[in-house]
Amino acid sequence: MQLLPLVIALLVLTSIGYYLGRGRALTMAGGSSRNLHSLPGYYGFYVALWCGIPAFLVLAAWLAFEPTLVRALVMNSLPPSAQALPEGELRLLMNEVRQFAGGRSYGREPSEIVIAAAEYYTSLKTTGFAALIVFSLSLAVAGLAWGRKRIHQQLRARVSVERAVKVFLIISSTIAVFTTIGIVMSLLFESIRFFQAVPPMEFLFGLNWSPQTAIRADQVGSSGAFGAVPLFAGTLLISLIAMTVAVPVGLFSAIYMAEYAPSRVRAVVKPLLEVLAGIPTVVYGFFAALTVAPFLRDSGSVLGLSVASESALAAGLVMGIMIIPFISSLSDDVITSVPHSLRQGSYGLGATKSETIRQVVIPAALPGIVGGVLLAASRAIGETMIVVMAAGLAANLTANPFEAVTTVTVQIVTLLVGDQEFDSPKTLAAFALGLVLFCVTLVLNVVALHVVRKYREKYD
Repeated sequence: MQLLPLVIALLVLTSIGYYLGRGRALTMAGGSSRNLHSLPGYYGFYVALWCGIPAFLVLAAWLAFEPTLVRALVMNSLPPSAQALPEGELRLLMNEVRQFAGGRSYGREPSEIVIAAAEYYTSLKTTGFAALIVFSLSLAVAGLAWGRKRIHQQLRARVSVERAVKVFLIISSTIAVFTTIGIVMSLLFESIRFFQAVPPMEFLFGLNWSPQTAIRADQVGSSGAFGAVPLFAGTLLISLIAMTVAVPVGLFSAIYMAEYAPSRVRAVVKPLLEVLAGIPTVVYGFFAALTVAPFLRDSGSVLGLSVASESALAAGLVMGIMIIPFISSLSDDVITSVPHSLRQGSYGLGATKSETIRQVVIPAALPGIVGGVLLAASRAIGETMIVVMAAGLAANLTANPFEAVTTVTVQIVTLLVGDQEFDSPKTLAAFALGLVLFCVTLVLNVVALHVVRKYREKYD
């Protein structure tokens, strides 16, 4: 929260720079923008950029490097006996220093080393933040003055501002690309470490999943079983149930809203249907665990069926309800984009409205509908909370929807809960599962985009 006033002050200075730059440009042009090379607003943005960019770059650098620098200085100030501690104990000591400096403690009296280090830590934080305030505000004021001084009638302000915007867009796209590469590399490298301990064939085709392993060599524990087929089967089963619910309901609702519903009804029904997409998945999980699962269990008892308290059917039904808006909204947009001339031609040949929809509109919109269904399938495969709360954690290899199953995403969460050391097959298995899930969803998205792009122009 200490940074908020500083950010507000920098934004105010940037706004002042905009108005000062715009006003100076108009003053130098005699009040007529025709005498300027660029529009007056570009001169204002020119000064605002000189004012804001250097200051915010300093602020970003401080946020990135200040914790590491302060930690290094505090560690260098510790007595030699403390610096000689093992890495784990030294990390705990630094955590205690930060906790004590923040007014919290571990419930015991801190040592003199911790007290001294916490005082030094606090002084460094205070001094560094004060220096940041002075330097960033001074830099903003200097940039404002420099930018305003450079304004004249023939200044190519528009070119400079657009060049700065272009650089910002390039940097943003580069960050997005490298973030994606970093995600893939982190999954790939850790998965390679996992496959060095567990053969890929055993992981991809094994039928038993029990990742519990002994933490130390002197412990008695299982060596673990990492056959992921039960996880793949559970993911496929729940996703299949979800798509069985979502595809007909979503597609039929899209056909109704696009072809049959009056404009007033469509204006009300479509937003209400899309509200389902904004409900948090944990709420769907509560609904599945407290309402759907007990209802299915009680109904099964009446019919003489054995339905588990946590079943694939409960999770799949609720997940299907969750992804209805994805299919409905995408299909509705595709159906409404079918040229009206195709409908009129069908009516001119004597076809009824239902025949036109079945034989003209749906075939014309089919590529977009298939793309929407595949995207919804990717959403279903990656869902976690509903499965955790409604389907359980049991890695059962079964096709019975009344039994408890688990999915890939649930096991990833389970394996990474708590403090984990990333040097055991149990923890590294989460990255291998994540890599498989990433590849599956990537393939589905690529197929969806390929289908849409390949057949889109056929009915233009």
